[in-house]
Amino acid sequence: MPTIAPAPTTVAVLFGGRSSEHEISCVTAGGIMDVVDRSAYAVVPIGITKEGAFTLQSDDPAQWALRDGALPVVPDNGTRVALPTSPATNELVVSHPDGSVTTIAVDVVFPILHGPFGEDGTVQGLLEVAGLPYVGDGVLASALAMDKHTAKAVLEHAGLRVAPWTTVLRRQWSADPDAVAESVAVHGWPLFVKPARAGSSMGVSRVDDPTQLAAAMDLAFEHDAKVIVEPRVVGREVEVAVLEGRDGVPRTSLPGEIVVAEDGFYDFASKYLGGDEALLCPAPLTDDETAAIRSIGARAFEAIGGAGLARVDCFLTDDGFVVNEVNTMPGFTPLSMYPRCWAASGVSYGELVTELIELGRVAVR
Repeated sequence: MPTIAPAPTTVAVLFGGRSSEHEISCVTAGGIMDVVDRSAYAVVPIGITKEGAFTLQSDDPAQWALRDGALPVVPDNGTRVALPTSPATNELVVSHPDGSVTTIAVDVVFPILHGPFGEDGTVQGLLEVAGLPYVGDGVLASALAMDKHTAKAVLEHAGLRVAPWTTVLRRQWSADPDAVAESVAVHGWPLFVKPARAGSSMGVSRVDDPTQLAAAMDLAFEHDAKVIVEPRVVGREVEVAVLEGRDGVPRTSLPGEIVVAEDGFYDFASKYLGGDEALLCPAPLTDDETAAIRSIGARAFEAIGGAGLARVDCFLTDDGFVVNEVNTMPGFTPLSMYPRCWAASGVSYGELVTELIELGRVAVR
């Protein structure tokens, strides 16, 4: 009898979205589609436009590449994709511009959405209602880690050191900015002002004195109704990548380090458009320091109830490590820290994509 090759697993890559990180999600999609094993996986690219329309897109990685600083976006091509309305079916319904309708059976969804409306548990909840298996963290872990205020509280409760912070709501700032300025001044200067629920350093400002505070707060409030203000933590920026094991036990990579220009910070342009930073993988740490941050990474992952993957960002100070934040859908382009840390640990970009897909297929929510 001839051997019949099994049908490829169908993976819907979900990218783009309504957040300010739309373009970076597209770049990530291109990177994943470039290395995914096409002999094992059939790729269905679902791009979400900036207006929120789910569309069927090209699976050509070149369309989603970062070229000469130009970032790709999801075009509205008129082809709409609807998720299943119940867990009884795994078929996507595709409505074409000519009025025809087709269906695509999907085995697992790979949501690579950064920021609100994707990394924050909203899409994860949508996929669970639809009954579709998916890659990565669940609803609670995604929502928790996305909110920097809540994440800090949970990590601190788990016994992990976090940087001090003050949370400011938009209504508080609007009602009495002088009182807010007085409350955050106790941290000293410089300060960092961040939207509580955004990523990729969107809306983040360094504030060196009180005269710069109002502009920084206004910028942050453009991205979120809740802002956190933190003092500068003097230390090295060290990160560790976490990957869930098949037994549920988190695995950690060798750590990486971000080296930025003196008195600078790792902003959006530095991460994706080039800057003065350097990414060192593995980071030049002692064996004890490496062991410590890998332990912190695993503990932080378990504290938020993580699944699939996360990147845990820390500062190495004179007194040890301080957790900065946990990213449940970290930058995932080929040059991003998360895949680079795993590459330094012996897991290639392609192998990492395969492992995450397989973890998503069998994840118990």
